[in-house]
Amino acid sequence: MTRMMLSLFAVLVMALAVPSTVYADMPVGDTIHQAVAADAAPAAEEAPAVEEEAPAAEAEEEADPTLLDIIAEHEIELTPEQMAEVEAYVAADQPEDFEWGTYGEGDDEAALNDILIGAFDSAMSGTSFWTDNLWILMAAFLVFIMHLGFATLESGLTQAKNTTNILFKNVMIICIGLLTYAIMGFNLMYPGFAEGSSGIFAFAGFGIGIGNEWDPMVYYANNTSSYAGYTWWTDFLFQGMFAATAATIISGCVAERIKLLPFLIFATVYVGFLYPWVGSWKWGGGWLDAMGFTDFAGSTLVHSVGGWGGLAMILILGPRKGKYVDGQVRPILPSNLPLATIGVFLLWFGWFGFNGGSQLDANPRWISYVCVTTSLAAACGGVMAGACSWVFGKKPDLSMALNGILAGLVGITAGPDTTFAWTIFIGLSSGVLVYFAVLFFDKIKIDDPVGALSVHLVCGIWGTIWAGAIGGTWAAQFTGIFAYGATSFIFALVLGLIVKAIFGIRVSEEEEMEGLDIGEHGTPAYHAIEAR
Repeated sequence: MTRMMLSLFAVLVMALAVPSTVYADMPVGDTIHQAVAADAAPAAEEAPAVEEEAPAAEAEEEADPTLLDIIAEHEIELTPEQMAEVEAYVAADQPEDFEWGTYGEGDDEAALNDILIGAFDSAMSGTSFWTDNLWILMAAFLVFIMHLGFATLESGLTQAKNTTNILFKNVMIICIGLLTYAIMGFNLMYPGFAEGSSGIFAFAGFGIGIGNEWDPMVYYANNTSSYAGYTWWTDFLFQGMFAATAATIISGCVAERIKLLPFLIFATVYVGFLYPWVGSWKWGGGWLDAMGFTDFAGSTLVHSVGGWGGLAMILILGPRKGKYVDGQVRPILPSNLPLATIGVFLLWFGWFGFNGGSQLDANPRWISYVCVTTSLAAACGGVMAGACSWVFGKKPDLSMALNGILAGLVGITAGPDTTFAWTIFIGLSSGVLVYFAVLFFDKIKIDDPVGALSVHLVCGIWGTIWAGAIGGTWAAQFTGIFAYGATSFIFALVLGLIVKAIFGIRVSEEEEMEGLDIGEHGTPAYHAIEAR
């Protein structure tokens, strides 16, 4: 049996690795972004050499464009009267509370600022900005669906008597995550580090308001390609959907024995402060970004950060009653494997937005390629974890196969813009790793009800390490892994102990045996089961 399975995997690796020769122009170690840059290099090399003028001793800093400059750039046609008003606006230093005149008659009557905003939208029409913005917005919707996947997966892999509690936690996590990200997380994660700063901490202020959005300059700066390939609001929504994921991972780690209120307090602080703060080190242009640390969509920034927090809370809580008895591991069986399977397929579906959206544009070649590598890694992880359970556990284990799919997804998330050969390697190795990680954590009596540590922490680290071989540097990757791990674990441990000291953190033994649905919520999820 073992020999047959190994032969099958060898054939699978060889068959899937062959198409990677299509990308022979992308050497091992290059990312998609590097390949794009390389495509543009020949034109620059073939251009005739031009002798550059020596820069002035004190070059003047380029001034920001005024509204007049923007109107000229986009060839917006205005009447002389309207142009005079724009000149007055610029002369007054472009105040947001400028009183704009109205033009036209009847249904065509509109204030000049509205006319200008309409002209900006028309200028963006037919450009890649509209397509890019739409794709990233749709990717945010896909990531949102992942929270339903987490909820159903966690509910299916735990006991029926705790389902209401688990669903309530997952509902609150996305609500709290979005609110805290709006209040402070977004501006903490993307603070705009000053040049020459340490890149460790900065804060751009509370709230996500951008000022008077009906001011032409404010509108142009935040809702056109002047901001990015997408609007400020799309940026916030996409990043906000990521923010709650870290706390969702922790929810799985502490399932079936934590008090509801202490968990929500912990999750609020963790997702509201810790996640965006450490996220700024890479995605916000902080010190790890400057070092060259790479993490395409969050193997470490999202998944490992959540995993480290979960590990700290497991150590504080201890295992569930009856899990480890007389030195033996006693499995606590899942209540609903069909629901868990639905959860994994929802997560896989959402991952197309998680990784594909992280390309941050709608380049058809690269978002399709990233989605392909994402799916191949998931498939390899599922096959390998399922096979490991069959070979070493003597029976094919559905829960292992499901976690193998997630392991492949988490592993490839650090570098889905890689070759097919690396994709297959990361997917297969993550599938093996998650199987033995689950056994290892049980052996050392770390009770993780849904295997979240094995999937998100272990495979998050694994994928980030190999991103150093395919697009970064080993030194930067290990520095990042250590920095995120140490900071997240220590923060979670201290925060968890503080919450425990103030509120208590674990339900009573009687409540744990009865189920948290009754003890915490007063109602079971499955009334037919309760009636029997």
